[in-house]
Amino acid sequence: MKEEIQRYIKQALDGDQKAYECLLLRYKNGIYNLIFQMIKNHEETEDLVQETFIKAFNSLQSYNNSYAFSTWLYKIAYNHSIDAIRKKKLKTLPLDRPIKLKEGEVHHQIKDNALSPESSYIFSERQALIKKTIDELPDRYKRAIVLRHQEDKSYDEISKILNIPLGTVKARIFRAREMLKKRLHEE
Repeated sequence: MKEEIQRYIKQALDGDQKAYECLLLRYKNGIYNLIFQMIKNHEETEDLVQETFIKAFNSLQSYNNSYAFSTWLYKIAYNHSIDAIRKKKLKTLPLDRPIKLKEGEVHHQIKDNALSPESSYIFSERQALIKKTIDELPDRYKRAIVLRHQEDKSYDEISKILNIPLGTVKARIFRAREMLKKRLHEE
């Protein structure tokens, strides 16, 4: 069966419309059922099924045949359905016009989330204090905490980089955090 699907994909990539049709017929019901479970509306599901196959066929050249075609296709259907759900829930209001209510009009006020100069100064001072405190840690703790929180490495990656057991990595990071908390609390 996998060889047959791969043959249809190759033929479809070569422009064979019958191959597209064979792929569509083979997976249409499954895709429909997946999307309907999410959408719960027959007309919308039909539209999304068509759109899914259009998306899939337009990006067929990106399919990696070391994975099951069905998995790739179902992922496209799932993601496309999630996008459709998000778009449906997105209620937008124009920013340049007031909202009309029975009692009158309400004008939009958009909150400014920018930091005040004072807040910005306090934030930069905290960052400098944290950096200074990390720099004062013993090297073995400092290296582990920097790899984890500044370079965003996983515990496994840190273990390989430092050539130490995973448990030691966890212990060093835990100990480094405790030392940082204590020193920062004292400051």
